[in-house]
Amino acid sequence: MTIWNGPLEKIDEFRWCIPRTDGVIYANEHMVADIRNDKAAEQVANVAMLPGIVGNSLAMPDIHWGYGFPIGGVAATDVDAGGVVSPGGVGFDINCGVRLMRTRLTEDEVKPKLRELVYCLYNDIPAGVGSKGDIKISEKEERKLLVEGAKWVVEHGYGRREDIEYTEENGAIKGADPGSVSSRAYERGKSQSGTLGSGNHFIEVQVVDDIYDQATAEVFGVSKGQVVLMIHSGSRGLGYQVCDEYSKDMIGCLAKYNIEVPDRQLACAPVNSPEGKAYIGAMKCAANYAWANRQCLMHLARGAFEKVFSKGEYDLGLDLIYDVAHNIAKIEKYSIGGKERTLCVHRKGATRAFPPGHPELPAKYQKTGQPVIIPGDMGRNSYLLAGTKKAEETFYSTCHGAGRMMSRSEAVKRARGRSISGELEKKGIIVKSTGRETLAEEMPDAYKDVNEVVGVVMGAGISNKVCRMRPLGAIKG
Repeated sequence: MTIWNGPLEKIDEFRWCIPRTDGVIYANEHMVADIRNDKAAEQVANVAMLPGIVGNSLAMPDIHWGYGFPIGGVAATDVDAGGVVSPGGVGFDINCGVRLMRTRLTEDEVKPKLRELVYCLYNDIPAGVGSKGDIKISEKEERKLLVEGAKWVVEHGYGRREDIEYTEENGAIKGADPGSVSSRAYERGKSQSGTLGSGNHFIEVQVVDDIYDQATAEVFGVSKGQVVLMIHSGSRGLGYQVCDEYSKDMIGCLAKYNIEVPDRQLACAPVNSPEGKAYIGAMKCAANYAWANRQCLMHLARGAFEKVFSKGEYDLGLDLIYDVAHNIAKIEKYSIGGKERTLCVHRKGATRAFPPGHPELPAKYQKTGQPVIIPGDMGRNSYLLAGTKKAEETFYSTCHGAGRMMSRSEAVKRARGRSISGELEKKGIIVKSTGRETLAEEMPDAYKDVNEVVGVVMGAGISNKVCRMRPLGAIKG
């Protein structure tokens, strides 16, 4: 990978700009050297050239090279001023996201049964490349699922109605168009509901080991020593197929709409064009599929806890704190220069972080701001944060995780001769995966230190730390 040799100028302790562009990267001094190790900064500059872009092309501190947009990229375009939507600004795993479930269990209660719990989760939840779930539905029912999202699976017995309230967009973003989804995408998705997938997807048993904001933690229902469960997955093969097809098809839109971009991976179309509307309709279907998938995964995880601890889910307090999307483009309204404008906000490897009082938040979180869930790696920490008013400067967006600092192939190379699972077990972390290579690709060394990443968004004021979690056990695809 060619490194970035261009200039980066310091704005303040947590922000850097790319001169002569409208690119801004959130990072500290230490992170800048790592950011230069690939061409993600160049991608930030390229995104700044999209038609109709409003404000800056932004990147969060977990930035790394991606397809078109960098992972960690945020950009908003003005829908009514020729603003575009780009599949590269969403990514292949549409609505890859995270949900966090609390329990009434403590670390002391879970430790004696930790291995049994991890193995039960692994046995009960399909994981790995091409994994298939128990939910088998017709194309007609799949069309309903793509519109109704998490609501469809709850109504079919996979969860509770209150889960919907604590899912972004109530688990189904409006405007999904099943007619814009190809038969190939339907085929790939029809047997993958309730499956974890592979790569960086995981289900992780964690313990809350530090509280930073006691009042907000109480509202979120978390306390020190409490065990929680984090679920990270997305839209599986269906979402990949949607991105793959539309990113290729939109190359033809560049000439049709006289759009010039510095990278064909930024192929795009005006939001209000037939092509733009078709992509958004299909993308929303994939997003709803992902919310349905994570709802199924949580239902299966609840069942595993019930088996291992011989109690019902209500007795165990297996309640959803929140579910957030990472890879998505959403139509949102913002005041720009004193005028309300309708924007298409691309968040690719970035998390929505709405502030206190935002009308889209559940009543319970109106005073705290949105729960923001930031996973780390298998060996360090994860975080629960809250959205802030200051995050308006990032279109209410923040980081989505630790961010890779090593390619998967490089990670596998460096892991040769090592037992990643053995290293983690020495730290008291039990991990079960479908193969050694997955663990090698996802070893902690392959990621930035999430503590440093979260420190940047906290320092910049675009999220507030609520609590920190430490991994106890995990399953990987």
